[in-house]
Amino acid sequence: MLAYILRRLMLVVPTLFGIMVVNFFIIQAAPGGPVEQMLAQIQGTAISATERFSGSASGGETVQRGGSGESAGAYRGARGMPRELIERIEKMYGFDKPMHERFFLMMGNYLTFDFGESFFRNKRVVDLVLEKMPVSISLGLWTTLLIYLVSIPLGIAKAVRDGSRFDVSTSTTLIVLNAIPGFLFALLLVVLFAGGSYFKWFPLRGLVSDDWSSLGLVDKVLDYFWHMALPIGAMVIGGFATLTFLTKNSFLEEIHKQYVLTARAKGLVERRVLYGHVFRNAMLIVIAGFPAAFIGVLFTGSLLIEVIFSLDGIGLLGFEAALNRDYPIMFGTLFFFGLIGLVMGILGDLMYTLIDPRIDFEARG
Repeated sequence: MLAYILRRLMLVVPTLFGIMVVNFFIIQAAPGGPVEQMLAQIQGTAISATERFSGSASGGETVQRGGSGESAGAYRGARGMPRELIERIEKMYGFDKPMHERFFLMMGNYLTFDFGESFFRNKRVVDLVLEKMPVSISLGLWTTLLIYLVSIPLGIAKAVRDGSRFDVSTSTTLIVLNAIPGFLFALLLVVLFAGGSYFKWFPLRGLVSDDWSSLGLVDKVLDYFWHMALPIGAMVIGGFATLTFLTKNSFLEEIHKQYVLTARAKGLVERRVLYGHVFRNAMLIVIAGFPAAFIGVLFTGSLLIEVIFSLDGIGLLGFEAALNRDYPIMFGTLFFFGLIGLVMGILGDLMYTLIDPRIDFEARG
């Protein structure tokens, strides 16, 4: 098993490098980079903002589209802008270097976990990620735990009552819930319970109250869950259908195997058969998928929820970085999340071996 883990760890480096290469060149090729963003901001402000970047550029050479400045003229919105100003902005964002040189310089910094500084927030990317991480971890962790706590008992109940009215009705309900996006549930909860049109039982924004630091320990915990109730509820409602059906199908597959028939023939009660023999084998794929499920919820499932409930987390940070073409945040978070995702994949394999020691990944090699 140790050799298998070492091989997987060695594959992390080329895999992560490939992810960064593809995304780097795709994002760099997209129009509207940080230089164009800054040019647009300057054109929309007073002339003093221009002077802040160009110094005495007011009397300098202006760049016309298609003029003599090849790199400067390539930017949208560069018409009439001082050439010196554009060159200063390029140097400020590192665009005075060729694309391949920028990439290898970035990857060299990432090897030491130096993700640089945000273009527009004036803060280090690491500090921004650490600042936003508690919100996203709260959403991802509690959502995943609640989905598992609901899906596993419900899936077992459906497997035991396969084909009954309970099974059919719950399947219909799950399919309908799964078809409705989580952000629509979020909007419905806001309208019903956050002062939208009916009740005002829960807060609409934030992770905690403004006076949270002055509260006692118990009140802090209650205040935290009071704020998280609606966002987590919106993510859980439409998120447990897949896991429920997976649990049900896993149980049905195990229930019809020979060892279950043998256990029943020996006179074991049904509860002992289900939870003493079937449960461990049926839950193998369900429980082992917990790391991947958590990563999925953490990095992809909470963006709109964070926006609706004004939760300043990783999803909102990445969304704003993409809009503003804040490349250090975009690539830094991509590297960070890619690394975590690959490590979680290895942890998922380890979960398989912990749950069922009969599984030997080393034998596959």
